[in-house]
Formats: sequence, C-alpha cells, structure tokens
Amino acid sequence: MTERPTTYVDIILPLPLNSLFTYSIPEPLTEAVKSGVRVIVPFGKQKMMVGLAVRIHDKEPEFKVKDITRVLDTTPIVTEDQLRMWNWIADYYMSPIGEVFNAALPAGLKAEDGFRPKTETYVTLPENLRHEQALHIAFGMLKRALAQLKTFNTYLTLSHWDTIVGDCTDEPVVEVTKDELINESHATAGVMKQLLDKKMLVTYEKEVGRLNCGGVPQLDNVKRLSAAQQEAYNNILFQFLKKNVVLLRGVTSSGKTEIYIHLIKQALERHEQVLYLLPEIALTVQIRQRLQKVFGDRLGIYHSKYSDAERVEIWKKQLSDSPYDVILGARSAVLLPFSKLGLVIIDEEHETSFKQQDPAPRYHARSVAIMLAHQHGAKTLLGSATPSAESWHNAETGKYGLVELDVRYKGIEMPEIKVVDVKDMQRRKMMYGPISPLLLETMKKALDNGEQVILFQNRRGFAPMVECRTCGWVPKCENCDVSLTFHKNMNMLTCHYCGFTYSVPKKCPNCEGEDLRPYGYGTEKIEEKIMELFPNVPVARMDLDTTRSRNAYERIINDFSAGRTKILIGTQMVSKGLDFDHVRVVGILNADSMLNVPDFRAYEHAFTMMSQVAGRAGRKGDRGLVILQTKDVEQPIIEQVVTNNWRAFYSQLMAERRLFHYPPFYRLIYVYLKHKDDDRVNTAAIEMGGRLRQWLGARVLGPDKPAVSKVRTFFIRKIMLKLEPGIDMKRVRQCLLLAQRQMEQDKRYSSLQIYYDVDPS
Repeated sequence: MTERPTTYVDIILPLPLNSLFTYSIPEPLTEAVKSGVRVIVPFGKQKMMVGLAVRIHDKEPEFKVKDITRVLDTTPIVTEDQLRMWNWIADYYMSPIGEVFNAALPAGLKAEDGFRPKTETYVTLPENLRHEQALHIAFGMLKRALAQLKTFNTYLTLSHWDTIVGDCTDEPVVEVTKDELINESHATAGVMKQLLDKKMLVTYEKEVGRLNCGGVPQLDNVKRLSAAQQEAYNNILFQFLKKNVVLLRGVTSSGKTEIYIHLIKQALERHEQVLYLLPEIALTVQIRQRLQKVFGDRLGIYHSKYSDAERVEIWKKQLSDSPYDVILGARSAVLLPFSKLGLVIIDEEHETSFKQQDPAPRYHARSVAIMLAHQHGAKTLLGSATPSAESWHNAETGKYGLVELDVRYKGIEMPEIKVVDVKDMQRRKMMYGPISPLLLETMKKALDNGEQVILFQNRRGFAPMVECRTCGWVPKCENCDVSLTFHKNMNMLTCHYCGFTYSVPKKCPNCEGEDLRPYGYGTEKIEEKIMELFPNVPVARMDLDTTRSRNAYERIINDFSAGRTKILIGTQMVSKGLDFDHVRVVGILNADSMLNVPDFRAYEHAFTMMSQVAGRAGRKGDRGLVILQTKDVEQPIIEQVVTNNWRAFYSQLMAERRLFHYPPFYRLIYVYLKHKDDDRVNTAAIEMGGRLRQWLGARVLGPDKPAVSKVRTFFIRKIMLKLEPGIDMKRVRQCLLLAQRQMEQDKRYSSLQIYYDVDPS
C-alpha cells in the first residue's frame, strides 16, 4: 500500500509578524482542514495557539514542522474575500498580517473556548427600600458616610427611583449596571462593597450578548423626501451610473440621513447588503433608533462597546444563510464578513476617528471601506458637511461623483455665529472663568425659554495640568513626555497616554511650596463652573471619562433628547452629527486650543470641528446661536467659520497643501522608531533616515522628535516620507522594509521597534 504524501497548511497566528507559519496536517484531520477554518497549533516549547488556515499545499518546508493538533470549525469563519482584504490592509498599511488577523476577529474567536454567553452585574434597590418613607430612613443611615451617600444618590438618579412618591415612581425604573454606577459616581470598590453589605443595594446577574431584536421591518415608515432631498437623491443615483464613489456634501441638518435610508431601502429591494459606517459610537445610538423604525431586525449593530459574545454572534450570523441586511457600526464593522454587499455609506467621512492609531494595523476605515466596496462591485457614498481635503479633491478632479445639498431641512436657517474676543474680556476682567458675558447671557435666555445648550471644550479632565505658583514646577508622567491631567472627582493626576495615575502632591517636590493650583479648563472643570452658575439646572458631561460603560452613551444622549438634561458639556463627541430638537445655543469655549497644534491638519480639523459643533444649534424651530470664544479674532479661519465660507477655506487650504507638498497632492508615510534608551533610538533613527535617503532622496525628512517623544517608557523618533503622485509605491515599501531588516540585523538595535503610519490622519 502506497503511503499517502504529507500535506501542509500555512497558518496566520495573531502575532505582530510578517510571515505565515507552516504546519503538517495529520491524516485524520486532512478532510477537516480548509482555508478559513481555525486550528489549534503548538507554538514554542509548550504554548498552544489558535491560528487561521489560509493555504493547503504539499510543498515540504526546508525545516522541521509540527502537526496541527485540532480543527475548531466545520466551515470557514473567514471568507476568501476577507482574506484578500486582510492581505491588502497588511500590504498597504505595512502591517504584519498577524496584526490584521488580531484586529479583525473578535476575541472570542481567537481563543479555544473564548465564546461563552456573558453575564453582567446589575444593581437595584432591595424590596424593603422601594418606598418613599424607607428611602428617607436609608438617607438617615448614610448621612455620616458621604461617599456611600453620593453613590446611593447617583444610583437613585440613574434608575429614576428618585422620582418615587409613596411606592410608585413618576418615571419608569431603568436598569443600572454596577460598572455604570461606579463610573458615574466615581465610587471605589470599597464604597460599593459597603453599600452591598448594608443591603442598601443588591446585585443580580443578567445575560448579555444577545443579538439586536429590532422588531418587524416597517418599510412604510420611510419618510417622504423634501424637494431638495429628492433632487440630491436622484443626483446620487445618476452619479452612481458613472462613478463607484460619490461624495454628498450636505450642510448640517440638511437631512442626509433620510437620503441614506431611501438608498438603503432601494439596495434591500435589490437583495443587497448595506454597510453604514459612523465615526463615533455615540452616533449609532441616535441613528440606530431611526433605522430600526424602518428596517427592524434586518439591522445589526457592531462596535467595540458591544460585548465580545455579541460581536461573535454577529460575526457568525453574517456567515449564516440569513445575515443582517444592514450593518450599522463604527470603524471595526468594515472587517465583518459580507456575502452580497451592494452599498457602503460612510457618514461624517471627514472624521479622524475613522483612522485606527493604536494598536496596529493603523488603517483608515474610509479607505478600507472603499476598497471593500470595489472588491464586491458595490457603490460607496461619502457624506459630510465639511468633507476631508482628500475627498473634496477627488470630487473636484472627477475621481468621485459630487452631489451638493445646500439647504437645511424645512428651510431652517444656518445658525448665527457671534465671536467673543477672550483676550479683551480677560484684560477687562469680565470673564466668568471660561464663560464670557455674552455666552452667559444667551445661556440664561435659552434656559428661561425652556431651550437647551451645548458647550464644547476639546479637553477632558478638570485641568490640563497642575502648576506650582512659586517655582513653575508642573508634574509630568514618569513613563511619558507629557504633563499630567488633574481629575478632581477622583482627586488624581492621570496620564492620558499610558493611563497611569498619581496622587496629587501636597507640596511641590522642587521648592517645597504649597501653592499648587490647577491650570486651564477641562470638561470636568467646565461642568463644575456651570453648576455654580446654574445651580438648579440639570447638567451632563460627555467625554471619554463619562462614557466608559456600555450604556453610558445611550443614557446621556437619551436624557438630553428627552429634555431631562438642559446643558450638555462635551469634547469632540458632541460635534459629530448628533441631532437634538431644542438646542438653541452652542458655546465653543476655546477655539485656539484646536488651532495651536503642531500638525499640518490642525486648521482642517479645527474648521471641521467648529463648523460641525455649530451645526448642532437651531436644528428645529428658531434659528440657533453660536458663541465662538477666541483670543485671536483676526484669524481668517474664524471669519470663514462665522460666514460658513467653506469654499474660501478649502481654496486657501489646498493652495497651502500644494505649496508644501502635503495631502491630497502628496502622500505621507510616517516611520516611527521606539526604544527604551533615548540615545540608542536617536542613533538608530539617524542611521535609518540615512539609508532611506540613499534610495528615496529628498523625499525623506527627519528624523525628528514628535510632539510627545516618550510614551510608556519608550523614547520615540519620527521620519517623514513625502511621496509625489505616480511614484512606485511597491518600490517605496520595499525600500522601507529593506531598511527595517538591515536595522534589525544590527545587534545594537535588537530591542528596537519600527512601525509605520501610512496616510496619517
């Protein structure tokens, strides 16, 4: 009997390595191993890992190979289309295929037993406290335990038990997770334990990870388009006859979402799938509710705040015979499997949140989505009131189709924007902390009329730094080259780069002085000031610190939409397409903080953010009012925002970009080198820059220290490549990888890390 030849399989492992790993397939598993299935393989001396089979062959390697030990799937969990996309991402963004695998697959699919139904811990009132009189007694018992009392009060507010009269509440009781309560009240684990031990609160477990139950689709709920919307819709369909990608530039509140819904409905009638990408998880809260009214359980949601079990279930559903027809999600949704994709919508396409930074791969979801659509023969619609420079250039030059929508829905006027000279106000001692007299007056008037206010400050925390007023000492992170942000609620100094926290010093370690004061304003400090100025007005804050729990976005947005909150203070989260009916006033507290950033995109980002947050005002009813506070009223960009003269802004921006060889006229690649020794990384960067200059000449700039040159104990250097149109990008990548290999072969740089940011955002 002839011995059957050994077969081999090339496998992707979730490691930051460029190569595939070859294993032999034992005969009993030969039929089970297919491209796209997960396998268990030995790695190293004792470790077992989950890998993905991608190529089966009979070419014997030149080295000794190990057997795979087990096959986890009966059918592929990654499609051939996805594997092609992974390889494109790895090649284009110069990221190892293992990192792409790691980013694409939910954690539950990367572990042998990773997918289990999950439960979450919720808190509630015990039965004996569900009465108004019992709660009064509870308050008395906690009056000396202030931290416990604060947490207990926070729970009552979040759950609406604070509306109890007798044994009934005025508002329906809302379930609250333990994590959410800790996040909202800034309680320690000890405070929570004391409340539970005293039976003031009790916990229960609830299974999470269930798929979206959106109900029966109601396509009749699609609203009729206005004349302007209908014209834009028809133009998009016409442009799709000629172009695969179309840019819809529609002013804020012009009703772009309704046009999207009509396009989705048409795609579903053609039995095609739709991918609808949004830059911010907060946006999915509002859009989801609108889409569910129409598409019901044909809609799936996918983003990082969902539990891993839920993401695994959605992934598996997309591979089934009955996948979701519409996927709504943030950046990572572009990596899901699709079988019949026909339309991709990228809303707020200008947003930098679409670019993944850390961990790798550093892909841009907009570019990946356009490539995904191309791969499936689908159409792509980009939507924005303030398009990115790249997309606008592509539309102007005819690469993309262009449709414009310049009127707001129902003819509502664009908001009036008034500029406040903060430097003059401060000189005259007329500022109320960060609030100008004009902003304070307009806020009072709006609140008196039952209207709402949004305040935009693009910095979280209480204060950007603490300073010794005697010697000027500022506390900095031991691991990173940045000052520490003061968070008053936690009474901690925090590094926003590595997450490390420090106690606030009682004395200056430099001069022993005791006059240590917070300097500047973060959203937390703004919130405190507003609560002083408006003590009886409900205030909410939306930033990274208040939206860590799964339900936090939804609660903040729903409370503001329902009018339970009157003033919303936030970072850039509040600028991104949120739609509120009764916002009369928007305050941009510090325009200069966006402009004074050492980045070639600073003015583009600032114009976009100010225009977008201004667009939150007066979306329904009366014309909105925006108060824009700046110390530099003569800046041309301020006038361009005030007059909504985006054409003048883009004209000036494009002229500067062309002159200085920046996107969209040139492509950029940043090369980063990291090492724990500053001198070593400096020497390595100079050497690598020299090697690259030999091949690529004056296109190579640097190395330089980036603005933050130390993160998590690693010192950093950056080399910039400016690449003209038409250059052979394959050759450029080969030069970079060759230089990297040469550096890695030098024993002096054995611990050196080199990585790339292609098309930095």
